[in-house]
Amino acid sequence: MVRTWLYRAYCAGVLAFLLVPIAAIVPLSFSSGSFLTYPLPGLSLRWYGEVLGGGKWLTALGNSLFVGTVATLAAVSLGTLAALGLARRRGPLVAALKLLMLSPMIVPVILVAVGSYFFLAPLSLTASYSGLILAHTVIAAPFALIPVLTALEVLDPNLARAAAACGATPATAFRRVTLPAIMPAMASGALFAFAASFDDVVIALLISGPGQRTLPREMFSGLRDSITPALTAVATIMIVFSTTLFLLMQAVQRRARRAAARM
Repeated sequence: MVRTWLYRAYCAGVLAFLLVPIAAIVPLSFSSGSFLTYPLPGLSLRWYGEVLGGGKWLTALGNSLFVGTVATLAAVSLGTLAALGLARRRGPLVAALKLLMLSPMIVPVILVAVGSYFFLAPLSLTASYSGLILAHTVIAAPFALIPVLTALEVLDPNLARAAAACGATPATAFRRVTLPAIMPAMASGALFAFAASFDDVVIALLISGPGQRTLPREMFSGLRDSITPALTAVATIMIVFSTTLFLLMQAVQRRARRAAARM
């Protein structure tokens, strides 16, 4: 009994250590003052008006949403194709390919950023949306690959054989049998991939130009140049956005588990 309460107290302490600094940011975004101070001089929505009313913050948010959406679509397409090619295959070559495809998740992001820069610079793709999308696709693709590959590994191969026995072509069997089964995994991978792109700042610092400044990069510049409560408003918006993505991922995973239980 005592051990259980100690364990719960330890978990509560860890959660408080992680969440209290984040929660402290939210009230500051409603401050009426121009500095980050407690107690708050008053309550105001002026900083949300500054962020959402146009200017650099709204432009950066639009860049992040555009780059994240395109990179997610590319990552899900590439990750799904790779999963279809690697599922249920064994051997050292397959293991090496899996390790290679998952390497952007393993190596430090600064190495990915530097490698992307030296690859894209000779092609004149730095300071462009194309280069930033390609770099974000690299870091997002593993997040799309893992859930789809897992879904294919647990999918009963007899379902596709039964569809073929009923006269379905390989394309029809994929569209009517395989694709509906892995769709929840693709949706989950898309959410993870979008989050990886949306939260990136290191690659954006090296690859993007003045016209492709993403929201995390704009926040980094704000921390370096001048710290105002506008940063806390942006941080609060990102917290709400990330929480929404997390809840969507939970809903997708619950739906996938229910679908798997019915099958």
